[in-house]
Amino acid sequence: NTTIMVKAKEGVPLEHMEVEVSYLMRSKRKLSPTDEPTFALNKLTMLTKQLGMFFKPINAAGIIIGGFSILVGCFGVANIMFVSVRERTSIIGIQKSLGAKKFFILTQFLVESIFLCLIGGIFGIILVYIFLSIGNMVLANMEIGMKLSMDMSNFISGISLSVIIGIVSGIIPALMASNLDPVEAIRS
Repeated sequence: NTTIMVKAKEGVPLEHMEVEVSYLMRSKRKLSPTDEPTFALNKLTMLTKQLGMFFKPINAAGIIIGGFSILVGCFGVANIMFVSVRERTSIIGIQKSLGAKKFFILTQFLVESIFLCLIGGIFGIILVYIFLSIGNMVLANMEIGMKLSMDMSNFISGISLSVIIGIVSGIIPALMASNLDPVEAIRS
């Protein structure tokens, strides 16, 4: 079987290229427009549709596993923040007795929680970038002509998700810290 792979130039629609290739193949094989073609045109979109059906359950499993990972991460960061509030209770009492407002204490702990999550999010993005680079090296060696990439929307959604997780997991400890009675906090 002879296989010819064709790629359209930048900006040329797939349909135009398909008609042109069909015309060239018919003229090369001396077929009239009414004759049945003695060749087949296979588009890469057929392969991607089949791969899409294959990867659908894998994507669903990834979303479920990712959701549980995010949930565990939220509980982990919340636990760290609860411990941080417990360890700094007397310092919070001193700050409040010196005139610190509830908003200041709340912001202090929320920023800490968001910062913890941002460190984790940036570390995760760096890991994904490393794995993509390794994957691209493997694909280059296999000469498939495919490249894995991460665009800016992936980066922005990762950072945004980290900030949201930081807010969600840090709000209750931050509220607890901001509502402490200064006298009781200093006494502890």
